[in-house]
Amino acid sequence: MEFNFVEILGYAASIMVAISLTMKDIVKLRILNFIGCGLFSAYGLMIDSWPVVVTNTFIACVNVYFLLKMQQEKKQLQNA
Repeated sequence: MEFNFVEILGYAASIMVAISLTMKDIVKLRILNFIGCGLFSAYGLMIDSWPVVVTNTFIACVNVYFLLKMQQEKKQLQNA
């Protein structure tokens, strides 16, 4: 079976998202999911699939938003 780079990227993205969903730590989950979404967005661009690009870019942004929010909350608790 012969794989090309685009297929490998798609499999790597799938694996990252799957691994992220096994994490108990929400920060690790969001970081790994962000990486998977980034890979899926690149994959979507390569196969010219805009639904894949838009959906995964949106999810990546949601992950960044919540990671930043958690970081701010952690700083506020440390300062209190």
